[in-house]
Amino acid sequence: MEIHPYVWYITVGILLAVLAFDVFIIGRRPHEPTTRESATAIAFYISMALIFGLGVWYFAGGQYAGEFYAGWLTEYSLSVDNLFIFLIIMSRFGVPRKYQQTALLVGIILALVFRGIFIALGAAAINQFSWIFYIFGAFLIYTAVHLAKQGENDDEDYQENAVIRFAKNRLPATDQWNGVKLTLTQNGKRLITPMAIVIIALGTTDLLFALDSIPAIYGLTQEPFLVFTANVFALMGLRQLYFLLGDLLRRLVYLSLGLSVVLAFIGVKLVLHAMHENELPFINGGKHIEWAPEVPIWVSLSFIVITLGITTVLSLRKSRRDAANGVTTAPAVDDSPAESSETGATATGTSGTASSNGAGPNGSAPGKIQDEVSKSGSSGKKS
Repeated sequence: MEIHPYVWYITVGILLAVLAFDVFIIGRRPHEPTTRESATAIAFYISMALIFGLGVWYFAGGQYAGEFYAGWLTEYSLSVDNLFIFLIIMSRFGVPRKYQQTALLVGIILALVFRGIFIALGAAAINQFSWIFYIFGAFLIYTAVHLAKQGENDDEDYQENAVIRFAKNRLPATDQWNGVKLTLTQNGKRLITPMAIVIIALGTTDLLFALDSIPAIYGLTQEPFLVFTANVFALMGLRQLYFLLGDLLRRLVYLSLGLSVVLAFIGVKLVLHAMHENELPFINGGKHIEWAPEVPIWVSLSFIVITLGITTVLSLRKSRRDAANGVTTAPAVDDSPAESSETGATATGTSGTASSNGAGPNGSAPGKIQDEVSKSGSSGKKS
């Protein structure tokens, strides 16, 4: 697929313009998006992705269009699954509802940056080393097994990473919110606010997510242009989806299992591709393994759509069955907008009393940053 540099410039320019509109116009003030606002934005971003895919079909053919749609759908599904962790982070740190949009926006921008870096590194590795697909495939299969073992209880497993622990223990921090600002001056000292810690948590989590998502999409297409655009379109509208779905996210109890099946499929596909193009001297004498099939993109796309469809239907059925039996699938989401004081404080350092106005997405009170982080689960989740 030959992409003229001007096509790159125009595409990136348009996507940056849309992102700038989202940041500086829609997200110019902290607020909780309404259902109508969220639904409109999501419909717009999905329409953009579908139209872009049709453009790829028109200019480059159905093969590349299928690769784009398969990559976009996979990345979008992984991003939705990642919202589970975002939801937990917001609850752990007691982010007021009206500030969550800003935190998510910064987190998504960081995700775009990290994925752009990994896409470039992945493209360079693929061009230089054909055997890299063995590593990508093995890594995705390992991730799929790990994700399947976590099952439906993985939304409770979140643990602060080394970067968050460093920020918590080494940087001067305060319990008080200062709107969406990252710092606050107290007694002449400049302190970082909970918003800064939350953004660090989201950013480092995005970095871990990229380790899974980029090898996954390279298993569907080796075109950097399609990899990049599929990732961008998958991340656009993710912030609004967070507010639109609310506790429905927690009702997709089998989503992780479904994604583990998809990742395992892509991992096997990558290994088969590596075998078909094999050049390693200790495998088949360095010759291509002709019997290893190349999985057509229409098979990949169909498998992904069917798997995710079955996963969604079974998840919602289980949630309804649990509700009928009086079993709580997940904590309810508090959709009431947060109220804050003039400084945006949600907890005071003197009393350690959490304000109910700073309730997280599940209605949980924030408390102190150090206390909330220490309550995290025993293992992190990657998707």
